[in-house]
Amino acid sequence: MYLLSVSVFRSSGEEFNPRPAYPSHLNHSLIDLLSQVSSSFKRNFSTLIKRRGSRHPFERVATPYQLYSWCSPPLEHTIDAIRAEDTFSSKLGYEEHIPGQTRDWNEELQTTRELSRKTLPDRLLRERAIFKVHSDFVAAATRGALAVLDGNVMAINPGEEAKMQMFIWNNIFFSLGFDVRDHYKELGGDAAAFVAPKNDLQGVRVYSAVDLEGLYTLGTVVIDYRGYRVTAQSIIPGILEREQDQSVVYGSVDFGKTVLSHPKYMELLGKAAQQLKILPHTVINDKGDSVELCSSVECKGIIGNDSRHYILDLLRTFPPDVHFLSLKGIDSSDEKDTQVELNSESKAMGFPVIHKHKLSCLRQELIDSFVESRYMMFIKNAAHHLQQLTLKKQQQDLATNQNPAPASQQTKQLTNHSEGEDNEKKEVGDEEDEMEADEAKKIVENLTGGEKKELEESTKEIVAKAARSVGSLKDCEFDIRFNPDVFSPGVKHGDSEQLRRQRQLVVDAAEFLVTIQIPAFIRECLDHSTAPMDGVTLSEALHSRGINIRYLGKIADRLARLPALAYLHTIAVIELWGRAVKHLFTAYIQQTQLMSLAPAGAHFLNCLLCNVLTANTSQDEFQSKNAKKRNKRKGRMNRLTSDSTEWATLTTRILWNQIRAELKSYWDYELNCDTVEEVCETYSVHKLTLLRSFCVKTGVQILLREYTLDQKHKLAFFEEDIVNMFPSVKHINPRATDAYNFYTTGQTKIQQGFLKEGYELISEALNLLNNVYGAMHPEIAQCLRMLARLSYIMGDHAEALSCQQKAVLMSERVNGIDHPYTITEYTHLALYCFANSQVTTSLKLLYRARYLATLICGENHPEIALLDSNISLILHAVGEYELSLRFLEKALALNVQYYGSKSLKVAVSYHLVARTQSCMGDFRSALQNEKETYAIYKQQLGEEHEKTRESSDCLRHLTHQAVVLQKKMNEIYSGRGNTGLPPIQIQPPSMGSVLDMLNVINGVLFVQISQIDIENFKAEMEKRASVLDNNNSTPSPCTSTPPLNTSTCNHSSTEVTTAQQNGHVSGEESSKAVLPSSTPTTTDSTTSSSDPSTTTGNDPSSPSAGKVSAATAGKTAKVSSSSSSNQNGAPVS
Repeated sequence: MYLLSVSVFRSSGEEFNPRPAYPSHLNHSLIDLLSQVSSSFKRNFSTLIKRRGSRHPFERVATPYQLYSWCSPPLEHTIDAIRAEDTFSSKLGYEEHIPGQTRDWNEELQTTRELSRKTLPDRLLRERAIFKVHSDFVAAATRGALAVLDGNVMAINPGEEAKMQMFIWNNIFFSLGFDVRDHYKELGGDAAAFVAPKNDLQGVRVYSAVDLEGLYTLGTVVIDYRGYRVTAQSIIPGILEREQDQSVVYGSVDFGKTVLSHPKYMELLGKAAQQLKILPHTVINDKGDSVELCSSVECKGIIGNDSRHYILDLLRTFPPDVHFLSLKGIDSSDEKDTQVELNSESKAMGFPVIHKHKLSCLRQELIDSFVESRYMMFIKNAAHHLQQLTLKKQQQDLATNQNPAPASQQTKQLTNHSEGEDNEKKEVGDEEDEMEADEAKKIVENLTGGEKKELEESTKEIVAKAARSVGSLKDCEFDIRFNPDVFSPGVKHGDSEQLRRQRQLVVDAAEFLVTIQIPAFIRECLDHSTAPMDGVTLSEALHSRGINIRYLGKIADRLARLPALAYLHTIAVIELWGRAVKHLFTAYIQQTQLMSLAPAGAHFLNCLLCNVLTANTSQDEFQSKNAKKRNKRKGRMNRLTSDSTEWATLTTRILWNQIRAELKSYWDYELNCDTVEEVCETYSVHKLTLLRSFCVKTGVQILLREYTLDQKHKLAFFEEDIVNMFPSVKHINPRATDAYNFYTTGQTKIQQGFLKEGYELISEALNLLNNVYGAMHPEIAQCLRMLARLSYIMGDHAEALSCQQKAVLMSERVNGIDHPYTITEYTHLALYCFANSQVTTSLKLLYRARYLATLICGENHPEIALLDSNISLILHAVGEYELSLRFLEKALALNVQYYGSKSLKVAVSYHLVARTQSCMGDFRSALQNEKETYAIYKQQLGEEHEKTRESSDCLRHLTHQAVVLQKKMNEIYSGRGNTGLPPIQIQPPSMGSVLDMLNVINGVLFVQISQIDIENFKAEMEKRASVLDNNNSTPSPCTSTPPLNTSTCNHSSTEVTTAQQNGHVSGEESSKAVLPSSTPTTTDSTTSSSDPSTTTGNDPSSPSAGKVSAATAGKTAKVSSSSSSNQNGAPVS
């Protein structure tokens, strides 16, 4: 064993002296040596170690991807020797200096995907390796992109113009988002070149999700930094040794003039096309030859020196969006019979819109929804005609005294069964639509199974008719696939009739977005099953339905006509405003020199949020008082030169005119505001919200301090306020498939009432997630939240608090301290803290959540009503009645605005206000509010309902108290006797009753259900399960399940659980879940019951409000109400 000893020498900052110092300090540990030499180091180091050990492990573990904050606390600028090691005088060979030398990213990315996936351990090892390499690649690509734009990397073509230069750093290829050599000239120039990398990334995402063996994609990361878009890609082996024309064996390098095909690529892409709904098609090259492709023309296939088959340039993977294309004159060779037009509804909305570029495409989510919708139409049409044909044949057989064939008898039974089901569908709704589809599928399968030969010709005609009715590309079967090249300029096609049908299908998909998906999204918002809090969650909600942000202007116009969605209209307008400002800032900051970034950013913010009347290029505008004093004290002038202040010519009037013009040209939205003050007044939004939106979108990091944004003629931002600019990184997200399957299976078990089984499955999913992602990941945070909710419902409040605390810490690290998901975590943690008697902590968490919510969405939002209700209940519990009443009145006003004056949620708010007022002795006002509660319950539930009777009893009690108080006051006024005011009978609420009401408001309600009701539920569920089991099997952890519906940041769905001797059973988690990229929603069957205490409706306080399910023998029942109602309030406990 060798021991390394360290000692102190006599060297100083001016002189090198290698002789040992006197007295000599010899140690085998550098820490011990420094502790002996310096007492302050010894003291501070021990303090540092203790402080680090006291922190939670989640505060110390690194996150997989870098997270940037839009504001930073003031930090002293000190010498950083480590940073100096990262900057070299010679920029050549910069990548060779990284520790461990360079990595072959392409080999690592492709090798990990070639790992075995046969068994669960093999899949876990493979997914862990894929995620690790991908996260490292993203970090390296981000660092390289910043080095490229900062001028620290030499271009491989230094003689070209700066916009045309390309770079290689650390075996990663970097290119800028500009139109190089007029490559995108016909598609929109620089605008098309800017959006092409993002479309290419979407193509890489879907092909990576298909995960087809033998087909490889490049590692791709898109970085937006300082107004530039940089695309970072791994390098195909051998691609730099030859020209691109010589490398491509599939596709085209000149937009369809020269087209190549390859049998191996046709085989591989054909398999992927089945899942991606891509139609194999034929194009004609410039020589007149027909070439078959299974992708867009721009998709290129290159066989690398490693013999792998790579595909790249996937920007046209999805069909184009014809609403943003000119359908006339796509190709000069088009014939009239290939032209298609939009329907009248699309034209009435102003489509088609001439966009800045021609690369607008539909989303994968929309394609999947459209194909599923057309398939259901096909099945129903075919089933209807088959029923009619069979009934007609039966009538003919009966007329001729012939016995019907077995197939006819079976068809009659299926028909009668289907008719019986149709009678029930009127009462149950969406779930019965699924049963109707299943019945239609059964009919089609039975009648096309060849059991009756004489029906074969007729069934073929019916299937063909149904196929034509849904626009199928084949007459004999259902075939909905898309040709991505049907509207590509310069691409020649063959059969004109097939081309017309393919184009019509693309048009139908775009019209499906406008006529079906957008109205469905608005209905979800009206039902409060989706309640976005900011632009990020709004974008996620739109994308989950396949709606592009290009349509946000049209959506905002619709939202403006709906008062119940005023909050969402404000969020949509802020998002439009922020994106328009981002477009302008991108062009603005590109023209700014590197030395002028801080003053230019401050000037832009002043023009945006303050009032800069005239252009001012003097340095005084951009420096704060402290900076002026410091420069004066140092006796030197600022280094900014006058020739770098072209950006300072911008004024407030010019900027806001540009914003309005950008909104009109890009989103076709008219913003009738000329200043920021008008925007804040019109849409009830604070300037701080606009500032946050701007910083998050553009990557500007500002100093954390108090900004005086309300003074019109005083500038609020100075050079020192612009701390940094951070990159916005876009990349694919590898998924832990087995963990996802366990998670969705656990959700299914929970919805069926098997809480323990669901808890075990989700716990297993958490273990698998930790195995794949490590300790920190957004999906792990959501899994922890689900486990916390389950623990809370099953009565283990301490475990719920522990899991939720981990979820909060993780969400702060991976999502951000002011992200809407973090606000959700705070709200849940506050509930569990109160359940564990941590009242003060609970109140602090709610105050924190409310502050963040008002920061990102303002005071007018359903989430604010929920938070105010929680805060008021806790204040009521500690006796702060006046403050509690203020929060309750605010919550009541918001509930009336967004849920309607007759909503059951409003009834609960009225009751809470009445209860607080009665505790304050204001019986007259309390009586008036309780009357409102009684009126709503009587109208919605009837006079005999339990809640109506409870409200009636409360009215009598308040009336009695008010009468007694008034009599005593009259006696005092009349001067009779020495009568004093009687003491007000205030019974302080118990913590248990307050917790019950908190559970109700936050979506958890425990009720008692008798054993008879449980048996009824059990029988009903077994009956329905026997019907469903004929078609669907219970999902297992090794089988994939379809994604769940999306609902972002919604707390309004209700879980009602039954407390019995043998345990608790609960409903589902109603908040947003990142793990399946969506939120689990209730899918339980609806059952009828005569007992009003066991049936639910659109509100947990309603006897007909929700969906009821029950466990099997020996289990308890669960009553769960869906969040898809605009009256999803909670009952009075």
